[in-house]
Amino acid sequence: MSEVDKEVADSPPALPISDDEVIFRAPWEAQAFSMAVALNENGLFNWDEFAHELGAVIAEDTSSASEDYYRLWLRALEQILTRKSVVSVEEISKRKTEWEQAAARTPHGRPIVLE
Repeated sequence: MSEVDKEVADSPPALPISDDEVIFRAPWEAQAFSMAVALNENGLFNWDEFAHELGAVIAEDTSSASEDYYRLWLRALEQILTRKSVVSVEEISKRKTEWEQAAARTPHGRPIVLE
């Protein structure tokens, strides 16, 4: 791999920008993006690996990828982390259940807090 290729593989993706403002439709999308950047910065994967994983997830998806982009981003992140044994499928499933329960008991407009 050339120096330029390595630099591209190690560089985070550009922030989604429209009219000079970063665009996320919901706070969790920004959090998912930031989580991937932080995990990359901590050496858990490079951007080539993540892009390959995201591309595979998008190719498998039958819904509109443009509307669900960050859901697919999150799925790719989960898959790369389980493949690398950073987290298990069971741990992810447990956390999703905890999150859904916390969301159900949280009044609208309040921050969701996991216990």
